[in-house]
Amino acid sequence: MTIPRHAGLEALLDDPQGAVIGLDYDGTLAPIVADPAAARIHPDAPGVLAELAERVGGIVIVTGRPPGTALALGTSDSGPSLSDVPGLVILGHYGLERWESGRITAPPPSRGLEQVRERLPLIVDGFDGVLVEDKGQAVAVHTRTSPDPEAALEALRGPVAELAMETGLVVEPGRLVLELRPAGVDKGRALSRFLAERKARSVMFVGDDLGDIAAFDAVVAAPIPGVRVCSGSAEVTALAERADIVVDGPAGVVDLLRTISGRVAGR
Repeated sequence: MTIPRHAGLEALLDDPQGAVIGLDYDGTLAPIVADPAAARIHPDAPGVLAELAERVGGIVIVTGRPPGTALALGTSDSGPSLSDVPGLVILGHYGLERWESGRITAPPPSRGLEQVRERLPLIVDGFDGVLVEDKGQAVAVHTRTSPDPEAALEALRGPVAELAMETGLVVEPGRLVLELRPAGVDKGRALSRFLAERKARSVMFVGDDLGDIAAFDAVVAAPIPGVRVCSGSAEVTALAERADIVVDGPAGVVDLLRTISGRVAGR
């Protein structure tokens, strides 16, 4: 593919060893599907990431999922899996959990989550097709499989927000999903900490959903060149409006990463 000209991207290509590439998982590396447990990674993504990891300063996946789930869904029947990407770091639960070198580190779960696990099924009872996903450090409500996903989402916003307030949690909205999680964590803070840790000299972040806006803001706020890439979606336009580059879903993300890897190798 042809890479659009952008100062942040040029900085990455000129000094790849100083670059950090951050990526969301769902909708970015994996297509959005009705059942979140079936969100398998694009088959070419692990191989492309493995090549790119040898040529840049760092690759980090910043996701709302637990790192172990992202790894499980990032397996491949043929070729490399996410766990084979050299030096890969996965910051799960918006940075609460970290996977690196085969080890996960995490703080104890928020006490409010126990109340959520008890009460949330009662709140969604009566909404056909609505799924509750327990992520360990967060609990999410998915309406994608409901007969009327948008109506179910709107009807649940108020009760879910009240439950979050009562339990000291916050609600993270996404594509037909409402996630209850601890306050004080988001993808922007997680990305900013990682950039400082790696002493990054440039950054690219690729996302697709509302939860990635904080990471986009972190790219803008960082005192280094940066580029924001949106994995395009008809469901979420807010991110595309803030992006420097828009690609066509996970396949477009893989093509962009492959092109960047080739350009870096050719220099």
